[in-house]
Amino acid sequence: MKLDETIAIVTGGASGLGGATARNFAAGGAKVAIFDLNREKGEALAAELGENARFFEVNVTDESSVQKGIAGTLDAFGQITANVNCAGIAIGIKTLGKDGAHSLETFKKVIDINLVGSFNVLRLAAAEMAKNEPNNEGERGVIINTASVAAYEGQKGQAAYSASKGGIVGMTLPISRDLAYNGIRVCSIAPGLFFTPLFEGLGEEVVESLSAQVTFPKRLGRPEEYGALARTIVQSPYMNGETVRLDGAIRLP
Repeated sequence: MKLDETIAIVTGGASGLGGATARNFAAGGAKVAIFDLNREKGEALAAELGENARFFEVNVTDESSVQKGIAGTLDAFGQITANVNCAGIAIGIKTLGKDGAHSLETFKKVIDINLVGSFNVLRLAAAEMAKNEPNNEGERGVIINTASVAAYEGQKGQAAYSASKGGIVGMTLPISRDLAYNGIRVCSIAPGLFFTPLFEGLGEEVVESLSAQVTFPKRLGRPEEYGALARTIVQSPYMNGETVRLDGAIRLP
């Protein structure tokens, strides 16, 4: 799919991996709908990117909120051809800790935002993509979800996060099979340790310690590297049904 013919919804698009993806796509001529709950950052990024970007305040876990965002995207740009789902949260709580058993509500919240929220957006976006005229490869759209290396090597305190990201990995192939008839590709990216807002408050010493765990290069990933891979997937019609690790060969202990 040509990037300058792409109209993409990016969830969590106001900052971090989503923000970098929105910037990368817009720089390549794509039109971008930024879905996020942070209105201040979302509107600022849309203003930065200019006429080819719009911000929509969207709660990915709420069906009507996503439907409104999609309707706004269609009003602004006419169609939807790509969806990159970056909205998510991370917590660190042991299954059994000093304060007792892991909060069930907290576990459900992580699953709801990271896994259910991704599915909620992609299913509604896919319904609109299916209405598009296919390109010369037969494509009508492409969906990219965000997993994590924690899906494979979750650490202590990551039961909820790993479960949510494992769900992303697990649904990638079946959804790609579901949507093949409609000419819609589905892939996922599994980032390693990336310097996103989640890491910014940890301090230099902690960042250096985490960077040392990476095989090569010895640093945290840069959000723009995620955006570049998402762009590659959009532009590569034979990439489908796969989860791609983007992690500097790290294997979490």
